[in-house]
Formats: sequence, C-alpha cells, structure tokens
Amino acid sequence: MMFKLNFRGSPFSASIVVVTCMMLISSCMKKEVYPDIPVIAYQNFVSVFDTGKIAKKGYLTISFKDGNGDIGLRPEETQPPYDTGSIYYYNFIIDYYERQNGIYVKLNTTVPFSARIPYLTPDDPNKAIKGFIVDTITLNPHPAHDTIKFKFFIYDRALHKSNTDSTPPIILRRH
Repeated sequence: MMFKLNFRGSPFSASIVVVTCMMLISSCMKKEVYPDIPVIAYQNFVSVFDTGKIAKKGYLTISFKDGNGDIGLRPEETQPPYDTGSIYYYNFIIDYYERQNGIYVKLNTTVPFSARIPYLTPDDPNKAIKGFIVDTITLNPHPAHDTIKFKFFIYDRALHKSNTDSTPPIILRRH
C-alpha cells in the first residue's frame, strides 16, 4: 500500500511530504520484522538555488523502519507529553550546523527546523512500517557561512528515540 501525505510541520512554513510504503503480507508469507525503536537513515539532500546562486531551500529525504508502527502524531495530539512546551511536541528533530573555521558548530536558530510527522500507524494486524520522509527546509537567505549540515532523529509515540544520522556537507553558494 502506498501513502502520500502533505502537511505543514513547523512554524517556519517548511512542508513535509511523507511517502510511506507499507506492505500487506498474507498469513502464508513471511512478515517483515523490525525493532520497536525506530531506525532512520539519511538518503538525500537536494538544494534549490535562486538566480543569485544561493540555496533558498532544500529537500531532506530519510528512510525509516519501525516494528510496531507507532510513528507520527495526530494534529489534536497536543496534550502532555506532546504539548508545545515539551521536547516531544516535534517528533522529527533536525539540528542545524554551520562550518566555521573548518569545524561544524550547532546553532540555535530562531526558527526551528524540527517538524511533526503525521500519524502513520496502519490499520493492519502487522503494524511494522517502513518508508521515506521528505522534508522541505527553508534555508537562510543570507548565510554567514557557505557550508552547513543537518543532524536528525525521530521519536515514536512511546517516546523511543531513533538513531541519529546527518547529511553530508551542504554548500549554500554556487560560484
């Protein structure tokens, strides 16, 4: 089964497209088995440049697997532990790093890059899911440094934290 969901995930108007591939497996076939703690992996980052040769936005693609399928939140899920003041309000955590003098430095930006993945649990006895998340990220139009990267992880509804992965260096200016 193929699902495509469009949603707004953060206050800075980044949109996220979630494409999940879920397989319905009959009882006579072997079912996919994944750990209950989500596993993610970096897949791709595509930069979109303006006419001034500066990256204005990018598309971050990650893959995920989860054995019990408890990925994502419904829009109305804003009570603790998913309330706006909680570290669990966003379930797709993305940290921004700039390369300064050859070293990547994590910056606390005024606009968060993190987002809320929508509810993805299948209505199937086999809750195991895997798929891809594509996040549209708005980049700084006046970057102080020309090389950045992102580190990211996800939380499931049981508050299990996935592994952390990162992008390779991303060049923001074309010469």
